[in-house]
Amino acid sequence: MKLQTKYHGEIEIKKDDILTFTNGLPGFPDEREFILLPLQENQLFSILQSLQTKEVAFVLTSPFEFFSEYEIQLDSQTLEQLEIKNDKDVTVMVILTVHDPFNQTTANLQAPIVTNIKNRQSKQLILNDSRYKTKHPIFTLQTENVKG
Repeated sequence: MKLQTKYHGEIEIKKDDILTFTNGLPGFPDEREFILLPLQENQLFSILQSLQTKEVAFVLTSPFEFFSEYEIQLDSQTLEQLEIKNDKDVTVMVILTVHDPFNQTTANLQAPIVTNIKNRQSKQLILNDSRYKTKHPIFTLQTENVKG
């Protein structure tokens, strides 16, 4: 199936690669199918591209690459909704707000994207953890030297 994307132009995708967000994303309730595309320039980042709307695409990364202390607890409703049986079947990504200059980019640690990699069911989970905010800088002097 062909898909017009915001950052990759027209690409060919497989139905098996589609991520399903049953309730959409907060602010985008009608956007329910997405595909995760690698960012060629830097493998730490991916694009979560809507299948429905070309302009709806988010830059994602693993929070653990930048925040080693990051941890979340999945509630029973999320475990049931995504049909998660084993923690090895889960991936966690966070949406970035990309800034210019790039070293001022922030991560939304308060609302991670949780995916069951077996059935491709996904959800943006809103955490009630006061440690996490919507705009955590991903680069510090230390990570810029390692990643940059």
